[in-house]
Amino acid sequence: MKIVVIGGTGLIGSKVVEKLKGKGHEATAASPNSGVNTITGEGLKEAMAGAQVVIDLANSPSFEDKAVLEFFETSGRNLLTAEAAAGVRHHVALSIVGTDRTPDNGYFRAKVAQEKLVETSGIPYTIIRSTQFLEFLRGIAASSADGNEVRLSPGLFQPIAAEDVAAFVADLALAAPQGGIVEIAGPERAPFNEIVARYLKAVGDPRQVVSDPEARYFGGRVEERSLVPLGEARLGRIGLDEWLRRSQAGA
Repeated sequence: MKIVVIGGTGLIGSKVVEKLKGKGHEATAASPNSGVNTITGEGLKEAMAGAQVVIDLANSPSFEDKAVLEFFETSGRNLLTAEAAAGVRHHVALSIVGTDRTPDNGYFRAKVAQEKLVETSGIPYTIIRSTQFLEFLRGIAASSADGNEVRLSPGLFQPIAAEDVAAFVADLALAAPQGGIVEIAGPERAPFNEIVARYLKAVGDPRQVVSDPEARYFGGRVEERSLVPLGEARLGRIGLDEWLRRSQAGA
């Protein structure tokens, strides 16, 4: 089966392509570097030819509110139009747990807009909402730093390893379209500030993590359950300690 992975050279995409090829499928990594651009439309028609499944893992180069919204709306429209013309039978989009519960987070608002385009496209689809990736912990700490302190909400956090995300994406892409949302998360749930504190300690970062209920995440206030699944979710197998062990072994 031919499967096109938009953003197929990125953190998740490269792993998804590898897993699909390992299962015997023709998985194509599509990105601007390979001549496929969802913003300009360049190469989309050619990439979609003969594709049965398209996985959208494209990400905005800018996290500024207006820019990120324009990216996901433009990219989504161009991609879905090309898929419809090519007769693609399953569109898989990776989104974020809690997108619809944090309206003051500009990135989350943009992902909601992307989801709506998928839902109204007429193409059979599966939307996968994931919690934050363990690979983002370093960046989260950096963006929340205030001198020698890292200020983070005590709201619940349930990060997932990119390896587990890729496995879920590949499996769901090969399954029948869900026509709805599937949520995925890591195996551990704990306060946001505690998980980041454990991470910093493990990597030898001396900064102190401060629990601050007013601390924001990409502009959004974090309530107790803003960033974790409220209902049923598929859980990954790799927790923080195991992910750290693997990361350090591969360093």
